[in-house]
Amino acid sequence: MATIDNIRALRIADYDYPLPDERIAKHPLAEREQCKLIYYYKGGAIEEHRFWEVPALLPPQSTLIYNNTRVINARLRFRKETGSTIEIFCLEPVAPRDYEQIFQTTGHCVWQCLVGNSKRWKQGSLTQMVTIDGHEVTLAATRGEQRGNAWEIAFDWDNKDCTFADVLDAIGEIPIPPYLNRGTEESDLTDYQTVYSHIDGSVAAPTAGLHFTDEVLAECDARGITRREITLHVGAGTFQPVKSEHIGDHPMHYEFISVPRGVIEDIINAPGPVIAVGTTSVRTLESLYYIGQILEENPDADEEALTVTQWMPYTTPCQISTKKALQNIADYLDRHHADTYMGSTQLMIAPGFEYRIVSGMITNFHQPQSTLLLLVAAFVGNDQWRSIYDYAMQHDFRFLSYGDAQLLLR
Repeated sequence: MATIDNIRALRIADYDYPLPDERIAKHPLAEREQCKLIYYYKGGAIEEHRFWEVPALLPPQSTLIYNNTRVINARLRFRKETGSTIEIFCLEPVAPRDYEQIFQTTGHCVWQCLVGNSKRWKQGSLTQMVTIDGHEVTLAATRGEQRGNAWEIAFDWDNKDCTFADVLDAIGEIPIPPYLNRGTEESDLTDYQTVYSHIDGSVAAPTAGLHFTDEVLAECDARGITRREITLHVGAGTFQPVKSEHIGDHPMHYEFISVPRGVIEDIINAPGPVIAVGTTSVRTLESLYYIGQILEENPDADEEALTVTQWMPYTTPCQISTKKALQNIADYLDRHHADTYMGSTQLMIAPGFEYRIVSGMITNFHQPQSTLLLLVAAFVGNDQWRSIYDYAMQHDFRFLSYGDAQLLLR
């Protein structure tokens, strides 16, 4: 087993590959399920397929788990009287802290935000008029405490019949990835959402799921594939490049996760492999083991104590089985009369990580020198990830969020 020192010493430069701009897909295919698919399975075999074939390629009795988060119109633009434009990018709720509650607030809420062109925002509030359901609403943004490179921004609006969800729908923009090097277009409102998204909260899409259609999901059902949903609200940290030479110096971002008790029970009793759709689902599911291990040592742990920190897998001896860890979470929920586990994870998955729940994953092709590429390398092996990416480059695959896909099995 790799030691924490071995993991922290990994050089991000060893997870690089040439990615010309013309290989980055700027838009998805008109028919999502027609994208190209690499099918990789144990032993290193690589086959080329189309995404619509996934239901037939999945092992019998698989449990397919995907992220139902929905991307919000997180980018707001305010124009000052001087003509300067200030961009406010909502990252995560502060008051109230609950995602569902903050979207239903009326009149006032507070978010942690990134602020673009912040040097032009000297003091005071930014305001603009917004038309919501035919009514003129005055929206004000007031800057508060700074935390790292983000700010607490208080939003106030003068129509108590309007929720913050209404405000975002009226003036917010879908925050497509910066590496697309283009502005948000009308088509992104649907293209950058999975067909099963319905829980608001992400500022980036769980892009592996973008290839699914209702027809592909129906074919999964017809083949006896169990489908279950979890939630991880993707933060802006997903775009954060690794700037340090060694990954030990790169701080992972925290993200909110939500897993129904029924899904935990399904994993415990799964008759076949658990297949995660996307790296967000992978991180959520693998975090569950460590939450269960914390509960093994402290059954009465509070929410803060149950947070999965970045290096926990590499510093915490694995003393219990996966099923026991999951049962600990189910028992914890029962004691608290709750039907869903909600918490946060900072989990870093890198080569040397031992996967305990996920036996397969569907994912896209990730940026060079990214933590997402580290996650894939940890799953297939350091040599194999490069073979997969070399194949994709040589066979005209499309890369990143709107690009082609992989089905990786162990």
